[in-house]
Amino acid sequence: MTRQFGIIGYPLTHSFSPAWFKKKFQEQHIDAVYLPYALPAITDFPAWLQANPDIRGLSVTIPYKESIIPYLHEIDDTAAGIGAVNCINITDGKLQGLNTDVIGFEQSLNPLLKPAHTHALVLGTGGSSKAVAWVLKQLGIPYTKVSRTPENGQLSYDELTTAIIASCKLIINTTPLGQYPNPDAAAPIPYDGIGDEHLLFDLVYNPAETKFLASGKARGAGIKNGFEMLQLQAEAAWEIWNK
Repeated sequence: MTRQFGIIGYPLTHSFSPAWFKKKFQEQHIDAVYLPYALPAITDFPAWLQANPDIRGLSVTIPYKESIIPYLHEIDDTAAGIGAVNCINITDGKLQGLNTDVIGFEQSLNPLLKPAHTHALVLGTGGSSKAVAWVLKQLGIPYTKVSRTPENGQLSYDELTTAIIASCKLIINTTPLGQYPNPDAAAPIPYDGIGDEHLLFDLVYNPAETKFLASGKARGAGIKNGFEMLQLQAEAAWEIWNK
């Protein structure tokens, strides 16, 4: 029997995962399918799940990494600590939430870290930013989050100065800004504070070089997009589904 997997989120027009899993299944002769399921609202999830009882695993993407949690039977300790889920394992009708973003991000970021990367700016406060923050905490790198609607301890984009940018040598974009089909968008930060000791990491992977990354590269910064992170988190999800 063909095993069924998929991804939920909204929208899913340009999701990486279906094509990646299709290629994996073909290359390894795995009898499985992985399909995109665009849910306009998370409240649609129970009815959708009832209509798709043969699903064995799900990826969860924007904007449901946090709002999916009340619909799960349990979440593992890491996902609970983060407060976000991007992977669901389904066994005998029981839904377990996990977070493989942390695996993908840490394995992709770690080889690039240098002594100058002692403080990070995390752009965005959604579910992906929580996984990023978790990894930074595990690595012992202090961070400050930046938001359009900042809460306690966070900064607004308007508060960012050249000096703040210059002092934070690691800047991570966890927002969809710059993602296709809007490649001209970029986080509104003072890029003139960026220099050759900076590392800019963008969770966006399409286009491969976002305006955020290009602006850093033009000033000598190291850059990394989110494609490797996505591959690594997908591999981690596949391992979970096959335990």
